[in-house]
Amino acid sequence: MKKYFVHQSSIVRKIWGKADTILFIFAGAAAEFALNKAVDWLYFTGKLPSDPIGRLFSTVVYAKQIVFVEEDAANAAIDKITSIHSAVESSRGAKIPDWAYRDVLYMLIHYSIAAFELLERKLNEKEKEEVFDVFYRVGKRMQLKELPANYTEWVVSRELHMEKDLQKGNYTDDLFVQYKKHLGTARYKVLIEAQKLVVPEKVAAMLHFNKFAPLDYFVPIYKLSRTIKLDGLIKILLLPPKYKKEIDELDEK
Repeated sequence: MKKYFVHQSSIVRKIWGKADTILFIFAGAAAEFALNKAVDWLYFTGKLPSDPIGRLFSTVVYAKQIVFVEEDAANAAIDKITSIHSAVESSRGAKIPDWAYRDVLYMLIHYSIAAFELLERKLNEKEKEEVFDVFYRVGKRMQLKELPANYTEWVVSRELHMEKDLQKGNYTDDLFVQYKKHLGTARYKVLIEAQKLVVPEKVAAMLHFNKFAPLDYFVPIYKLSRTIKLDGLIKILLLPPKYKKEIDELDEK
């Protein structure tokens, strides 16, 4: 009998099985990570600023390898991520701090929940615990220390991490310049509006987002578009056409 890293009936598979939810996850993470004190590590490789959208899709590939495959294959994908980071550490002659890894896991937990609740429905406590558990096990496989033991502890730890690990600096501004460069002005404005809907208040305040969120009125229309199969057209309008293939592949068939 096949054993999966994420069981087949898990809410996590529903969250990570739809392109639109994934795009909101990474829209939010793109905003918050620009504030993270460890963002210089992504500038060291040069991959994020040179191709932020391509980086998004490559990250999604790894996430899907963990969520939708058997346990051995998922563990192999996690080990590969660890190996890639180890190589970067060797090149730089420094070690990525554990808190930076935890911050990324914490973002994936938060935005998985926030994106699904925006586009679908509220999650119950058991479902939130499922989301937490998946990324907790990813962290354990990566041998991270000081991971919270459950969702309730994570909520507290998440607040502490945001207090300690976020700052607005030169990298923040430059990343948003790169987002605009690669998306174009119109799509960049849509990105900002999407980010407003899922980021925590602290992140919104640090990025000086105003509280008016016109996209909030668009979400019900978008939900309707999915029932009449127009959501594909909308996704194409939101991201450059050259990424159509990658967008199509985000939906779990």
